[in-house]
Amino acid sequence: MKAPRTLMLASAIALTAASGLLAQDVAREDTVIFDLDRTISDPENFNWFTAGTKREHGAHQAMWEPLFILNYTTGELDPWLATSITPNGDFSEWTMTLREGVEWSDGEAFDADDVVFTVQMVLGNEELSAREAATIRAQVASVEKIDNLTVKLTLNAPNPRFPTENFGVRIFGSFLIMPEHVWSAAENPATFAFYPPIGTGPYTYTSGATNRMIWDRNDDYWGARTGFQDLPAPQRLIWLETGGEESRAQLLATNQIDAAQNVSIGTFEAVQAQNPAVIAWHDGYPYAWPDPCARQMEINTTVAPWDDPAMRKAVAAIIDRSQIVNVAYEGTTVASETMFVQYGSMSPYIDAVKAAGYGLPARADVDAAQAAIEAAGYTMGSDGLYEKDGTDLSVNIHVNSASTEYTRTIDVIVEQLNRAGIAARAVPVENGVFWGEVLPFGGYEMSYSWLSCGSVNEPWTSMTRYTNASVVPVGERSPGFNNTARWDTDGAAAYTAIVDQMAGMASDDPALPGMVAEAYQHLDAEMPFVPLVQAAKLLPFNTTYWTGWPTADNAYNHPAFWWGHTHQIIHALEKAE
Repeated sequence: MKAPRTLMLASAIALTAASGLLAQDVAREDTVIFDLDRTISDPENFNWFTAGTKREHGAHQAMWEPLFILNYTTGELDPWLATSITPNGDFSEWTMTLREGVEWSDGEAFDADDVVFTVQMVLGNEELSAREAATIRAQVASVEKIDNLTVKLTLNAPNPRFPTENFGVRIFGSFLIMPEHVWSAAENPATFAFYPPIGTGPYTYTSGATNRMIWDRNDDYWGARTGFQDLPAPQRLIWLETGGEESRAQLLATNQIDAAQNVSIGTFEAVQAQNPAVIAWHDGYPYAWPDPCARQMEINTTVAPWDDPAMRKAVAAIIDRSQIVNVAYEGTTVASETMFVQYGSMSPYIDAVKAAGYGLPARADVDAAQAAIEAAGYTMGSDGLYEKDGTDLSVNIHVNSASTEYTRTIDVIVEQLNRAGIAARAVPVENGVFWGEVLPFGGYEMSYSWLSCGSVNEPWTSMTRYTNASVVPVGERSPGFNNTARWDTDGAAAYTAIVDQMAGMASDDPALPGMVAEAYQHLDAEMPFVPLVQAAKLLPFNTTYWTGWPTADNAYNHPAFWWGHTHQIIHALEKAE
């Protein structure tokens, strides 16, 4: 089936066009429409340094370019705005060379002044609280311009992972460089809206609203002029809020979007039956790509009775991960055995943890959990709920309402806890509230998240997120969303000491697996978070108008099009014949 040839192709897009905000009509076959799974709370705020401001509506996929891109297939850093970054002997200094000929879309040169200015701005302003900004502030002591295309960064401590952690789009995004000639005029970088925005990318901002963002191709893109990249084929890119799985399925089936957020297997197969041009990462079951951010449940260790490690371990024993896999994920993923993503590169560390006896079973052990709860002084009431001193054992579990994946998982867990005698209740909250208020300030008893995310080829990055160096009181913002559980016991201190030793070790150090297992005993004993399942993303792509999407057979990189590496996807797209 064919969709109309102009942008007035779906009710949501028709409303956009009717608003008069489109600069011009662009043919449907010249437009790529990406699914946006959330509302844009402030479409005229492009200050990505501040909490709650998002950039996955095209800003860091089309307009702002990264310095490097981690290639998940090769494991290497692909150079982008920078061509190289090299350390001194002990990894305490890094010298970065920028690509020659890069320009901002207003014609100003992109050079070392922009890098130095952006890093110094973050170092001097703790109000710039985005995770990447906080990481730079924690790691970098100073930044120095060597010449127009060379920058030296001196670290507070040696760090062999520094480029990948900060500049390589390892997970979702990276530290983005901003134009010095624009931001230097801001009176307060924390309140500067950076509107209208500019970037070095091949697309420029056209218009925005709470339900969509539109970007048009800059035919004077520096990358095409210098031979770095061909000019992308799409003339226009749109990120459109689709309103949920049912809506995005209908838009896919009728060729009204080209890339969709996560859907269930049943939905995908129904769409593909109606529109065979729709594909996924794998040609067949389970179709999905294994996302690196394994899912887990945070437990606030400052809130009774969950301040008792035995009670936290009881919750972990009640959770049946195999049921989450089968019900919430329809069999598209597997149960987590540790905190780590189960990529092949992480196998030595996962195997070491399991060999030491700290791996998690897929099935629940409710009898053991109930024995622990009763040992803590609770008795089962006639209503099937545990109680002590006349008060039911209860828990509220906060969950981001932006995705059915999240809410369905918590629905399964709530039912499991209730059956075991804990009065559990899901508390869905809007995306901005969840990430801006609930998680960072410790405003929860338990919450669904993926805060161990980070390690894809070495263990330290994920493990350091739970050291007691990140502990702040409830009500203060956790740095970089690290240790929002406020785990701060003697066990946490012992864990921290081991993880801190790992910080200066290269990822191929043979001592690392044993150290991981040694540290993991404290996580297993005190359970400040509960690993759940590996994250599977069934991301449909539509080949009616565009080909070249990433797949397992065309794995130039991975398919998560809300990440900052999406520049590679956009440059790879070709018009369908």
